[in-house]
Amino acid sequence: MSKDICFQPLFNYSEEQLPDKFPYPFYYQPDEIAVVAAEQLMKFLENDAALFNWEFGLKSGDSNPRGRMFGVLVVKNESNQLGYLAAYSGNIPIVDKGFPFVAPVFDFWEEDGFYLNGLKTFDILTEEILNLKNSEELIILRNELATTTENSDIAINDFKKLMELRKTERDLKRSLINIENENSIQLLKELNKESTDLSYAFKRLKNEWLDKIALLQMKISSIEKIIESKSEARKLLSNRLQETIYQGFQFLNISGETKGLSDIFSDTAIRQPPSGSGECAAPRLLQYAFNMGYRPITMAEFWWGANSKDEMRQHKAFYPACRGKCQPILNHMLVGIEIEEHSLIEETSKIEDPKIIFEDDFLMVISKPSGLLSVPGKEIQDSVYTRILLKYPTLTGPLIVHRLDMDTSGLMLIAKNLTIYKALQAQFIQRKVKKRYLALLEGLVKEDKGIIELPLIEDYINRPRQMLSFENGKKSITHYEVLKRDNGRTLVNFYPHTGRTHQLRVHAAHQWGLNCPIVGDDLYGKKDERLFLHADEIVFCHPIDKKEYKISDNVCFGL
Repeated sequence: MSKDICFQPLFNYSEEQLPDKFPYPFYYQPDEIAVVAAEQLMKFLENDAALFNWEFGLKSGDSNPRGRMFGVLVVKNESNQLGYLAAYSGNIPIVDKGFPFVAPVFDFWEEDGFYLNGLKTFDILTEEILNLKNSEELIILRNELATTTENSDIAINDFKKLMELRKTERDLKRSLINIENENSIQLLKELNKESTDLSYAFKRLKNEWLDKIALLQMKISSIEKIIESKSEARKLLSNRLQETIYQGFQFLNISGETKGLSDIFSDTAIRQPPSGSGECAAPRLLQYAFNMGYRPITMAEFWWGANSKDEMRQHKAFYPACRGKCQPILNHMLVGIEIEEHSLIEETSKIEDPKIIFEDDFLMVISKPSGLLSVPGKEIQDSVYTRILLKYPTLTGPLIVHRLDMDTSGLMLIAKNLTIYKALQAQFIQRKVKKRYLALLEGLVKEDKGIIELPLIEDYINRPRQMLSFENGKKSITHYEVLKRDNGRTLVNFYPHTGRTHQLRVHAAHQWGLNCPIVGDDLYGKKDERLFLHADEIVFCHPIDKKEYKISDNVCFGL
């Protein structure tokens, strides 16, 4: 049996040190052996990658960051030897990678393959279409058509005015004619002939211009038909290339069952595979393992490189598999493998109840602990809402006036009836409610205070993550104030003026925001014991007594 160069041995591990079950891919903390494997890969990237010009946007001043996800899969081979496989995400190969990464599930760039040749043809057609659209001949013809059409309109309108003037003159002469006078009869014939001649001349004039315009339109149309033909050929080729991708991505599971992209996504809400499906590290690793007859033990995926406009991830931080592109695929690939329970379900049951900070007959202000949902989710029912109902079963109405992220702690308004709920909701809609958040950031914020304004939109293929979009994003504004800097971290107060999902987390992490993610942010930063974000003050008008209430809930995020 030939040696598999992709299999990197791991030594000095006993069976007792291996996890009993494969991690739940969409929410997990990599175990010790997966971290060891990942660190070996990181060491190569850090020490050897420079030889191959791998920059990943880590050089200062790089205007085009190129970070990407890498992954390791710990496996046992057919000889029961422990080792790991490595992969990176994306359909663009890393040139001169110098490391035995596993092959992609479908190789876009296979030499002389249909996809690569088809892509070359696609590019040729695109260039030919652009050349035709921007050709000097077509530009001249269109300009000439516009000029001819304009001159035609002018000439025809001028002739119409001439005809109207002559008609007025003829009508005047006719009114003076004495039909008994022989000369007058001759004059009448001449006037009638002039009218007829002018009508024929007008028709000839119009036809001459129409012929000129039609000739130019015919020449333009002949070029446009070529463009249309090439565009249709390109569209058909694009469909065939897309179908090639769908057919090329065939995913295995441990039982040897194969399923293609189209079938995998046919039962999802979006029906069609999102762009980039199947190109992530996790499916590549599992596919290679199943092809080689290896047994998956555990895995870890991490981000390497600078973050970009779209990818707010931190260098060397571990992240779970994405849900939009990977979850449907991994749901098939992991059939037959014993998976750990979704750890969040178990974790929430251990979380303390929300603390009541203020209460009267109409409303409550509670302090939500980190890790508890505001309202029930698809997979987890435990939430502020369900716990409040357990304690106050007679309450009516939606109760939850506004929400905090699951990992954010702090103050929330609870309405005890529908009338109060609507009154408080109106204050939020009118932005009359003021909130302050305390946050501990990873990194040193330069300015003492400032405003962050970035348009945000949901990353629909990687929910609940948000991303920046100047085209379709919604305005989000946050004021911030630095309280303290120490030990490479910054303590700040956030004052949100809008209430977008993950607004503070994105504004902190994004390179065009503070570029300092909140400590413990496992979506945009690095996981820690918790997300260090706490809603510590809220100001609102009581719907009954109309007084302004300022409620505080101090917490210590000491540096």
